[in-house]
Amino acid sequence: MADRVLSEEGRDLLFYSGRTFSYWLDRDVPDSLLEELWDLVKLGPTSANGQPLRVLFLKSKEAKKRLEPALSEGNVAKTMAAPVTAILAYDTRFYELLPELFPHEPEAVAWFAGPENARKAEVTAFRNATLQAGYFILAARALGLDCGPMSGFDNAMVDREFFPDGRYRSNFLCNLGYGDRSRLHPRNPRLSFARACRIL
Repeated sequence: MADRVLSEEGRDLLFYSGRTFSYWLDRDVPDSLLEELWDLVKLGPTSANGQPLRVLFLKSKEAKKRLEPALSEGNVAKTMAAPVTAILAYDTRFYELLPELFPHEPEAVAWFAGPENARKAEVTAFRNATLQAGYFILAARALGLDCGPMSGFDNAMVDREFFPDGRYRSNFLCNLGYGDRSRLHPRNPRLSFARACRIL
């Protein structure tokens, strides 16, 4: 049986040509494509299959206006122009769904529930939602979308506006759409294997 390897074209789509975009073409992203995006993201591995990532897709002008006051000045124009802005958040009580998502381990909820496990639950939620957010970027690229992930916003303000009950907490934002490649800067340098890695 031949090894299953992603084609050079596929690697180019995900990595070599994948860039961070600040300028966007005036082209709609259909809701069905966002659903398809999630259906890829949810397949990536997470600890105890907890899947703590929660995504709020902002498409309407009204939703974007609610976000605007929380943005740093340098992120306003590109976010308002993007067809979609995703708030990538995490569910602080993700473990409540473990009976459904991790059914073969009946004690899984007890690993994270209760004040004595609050720190463990927080770290697990944040780490694994961030991992899923990485899948999110690659899945978006795999579907032909361009991404503009960014921090540069007031998390507390976003959480008050969009997640007032406190269960979800924002991690970072990711603009989505079809980027204007004519306005890309040259890619910044990347560290070599020798500088970033060791084999023991």
